[in-house]
Amino acid sequence: MELRELNLSHNELVGPIPSSFQSMVGLISLDLSYNSLEGPIPESNFFQAAPLEWFTHNKGLCGQVHGLPLCHQSWSASKGDEEKQHKIIILGVPLIFGILFILFLISGICTLLYYKKKRSTVNDASEEFDGHFFSIWRVSDGKEAYKEIIRATENFDEKYQIGIGACSIVYKATLSSGVTLAIKKIQEEEVQLNEEAFRNEIQALTKIRHRNIVRFYGFCSTNKFNFLAYEYMERGCLGTNLRSEQGAVELDWIKRVNIVRDIAQALSYLHHDCHPSIVHRDITSNNILLDEEYKAYVADFGISRLLKPNSSHWSLLAGTYGYMAPELAYVMRVTEKCDVYSFGIVALEVIHGTHPGDLLSNLSLSMLVKDMLDSRLPLHNTDQVTTNQVLLVILIAMQCIDTVPQARPTMQEVSQRLSSPKYLPTSDNYSYQALTLNHLVNIV
Repeated sequence: MELRELNLSHNELVGPIPSSFQSMVGLISLDLSYNSLEGPIPESNFFQAAPLEWFTHNKGLCGQVHGLPLCHQSWSASKGDEEKQHKIIILGVPLIFGILFILFLISGICTLLYYKKKRSTVNDASEEFDGHFFSIWRVSDGKEAYKEIIRATENFDEKYQIGIGACSIVYKATLSSGVTLAIKKIQEEEVQLNEEAFRNEIQALTKIRHRNIVRFYGFCSTNKFNFLAYEYMERGCLGTNLRSEQGAVELDWIKRVNIVRDIAQALSYLHHDCHPSIVHRDITSNNILLDEEYKAYVADFGISRLLKPNSSHWSLLAGTYGYMAPELAYVMRVTEKCDVYSFGIVALEVIHGTHPGDLLSNLSLSMLVKDMLDSRLPLHNTDQVTTNQVLLVILIAMQCIDTVPQARPTMQEVSQRLSSPKYLPTSDNYSYQALTLNHLVNIV
């Protein structure tokens, strides 16, 4: 009796395929699938009858060892089965290639996603910038400037944040040239809502050049980022310095008077030297920046308005509470006098050290002027000239916050008075300690 069919599948067999199969000349069917047998294939008619195209080179059986068929097939070498076997292979090869192609495609997609996440921010910037516009002074290649900013901030990593606004975050970016910029990036969830503010700021800043207005270097607008590039100010915003104990002490009275004068000059330029005039509409201590020498710069023109001729200048309520002119609550008509009021509040804040809300709520002509001063910075030790200038700032600020817009001075008048201060004869009639607000406002 000769062995014709043999099924050794699922037996966890290991090692080489036994050479004893060579003597089984009557064998027509063999199943060695789901084992761990290895080649070489025995030299016998049975094994040699199978075409090599049927086999793969992976370890294991079930059609996965060189010289063995697919694991669900117990093949025979009889010529009657040869046509069936070829059909299996004809269908199987395209299927294998199809599976391999799909696996390759999935692997490629995963690899691309991985490297997209891990690739350098410079390469990332190169792709994102394509098809978008960047404008920057004295830089001919906007794409390179964009890449530099992305690299310098490591794709806007939070460790480079130097300020946070209502709809934007400001980052410090030191370029390879050594130039340091302040990058104001519109928050992604706010891009659509603040598109008008973004355009307003660009429109305003490309029209103006003044020594007390923050220098604008350029802007970027892509489908992912909207940001503006400014000159970096080493000492940050005025409000932060006033709120800091150390910063407030370093801001002596001479520096504070000069800061108020700088702001006045910037606003006078916007109102009287620009055509059409520009109203900032958001003059606050947080929108005044200081450089290394404590020189002040007006910043953030996101809600500024051009006062075009023959326009009503009606507007929705906009600005920062505590700094907005009171008439905006019921008139909502934008004029230069709105900025004048805001300037008066900031000027008082510079002198008082904090927002003057507590002063305004208890304001009376009998109030002592010394109670309006920053208690962290004594005035009685300063010279008469400086004291005179501080009192002048208070006097002008009180006129600027008049509830009647028409009674407020223009910023041109304010700038001229601060630049050429006249002597206030207060010391002739009143001691500094006894000087009241009534005495001050009645000085002509």
